[in-house]
Amino acid sequence: MHIAIGADHGGFDLKVKIIKYLKSKGHEVKDFGCFSAESCDYPKFGYAVADAVSKKKFPRGVLICKSGIGMSIVANKSRGVRAALVSDIEGARSSREHNDANIIVFSSRATNIFKAKRMLDVWFSTRRAGGRHLRRVRQISDLEAI
Repeated sequence: MHIAIGADHGGFDLKVKIIKYLKSKGHEVKDFGCFSAESCDYPKFGYAVADAVSKKKFPRGVLICKSGIGMSIVANKSRGVRAALVSDIEGARSSREHNDANIIVFSSRATNIFKAKRMLDVWFSTRRAGGRHLRRVRQISDLEAI
């Protein structure tokens, strides 16, 4: 799978480890920055990943910042993006199954690489559910048109 990834300085170290892990699993990864642990502003990196997913250049994305909150807010500004801040396995599963999340967001403060690997494995292997969950995702999409 082609995956877009980005982080700010607070998520840089975890991003590097996640890229290595995803590539080891056979994924192609495009790094949208940042490219060092030097202080930077997260919106441009979050937007770059979200825009690429929104335009369907990448089916999925990964974002990381210190809290995960800023990246979530930025990513969800892009039409068609459903970015989910995930902190555990159940959140990873339900964000895909119930919400058809196409960007997973991590807090580097709360997530180490071992935990991230487990959540990514679940997130990438979980399919979206139909029924009431699909109806709700469609309602979210309808709100974007307002």
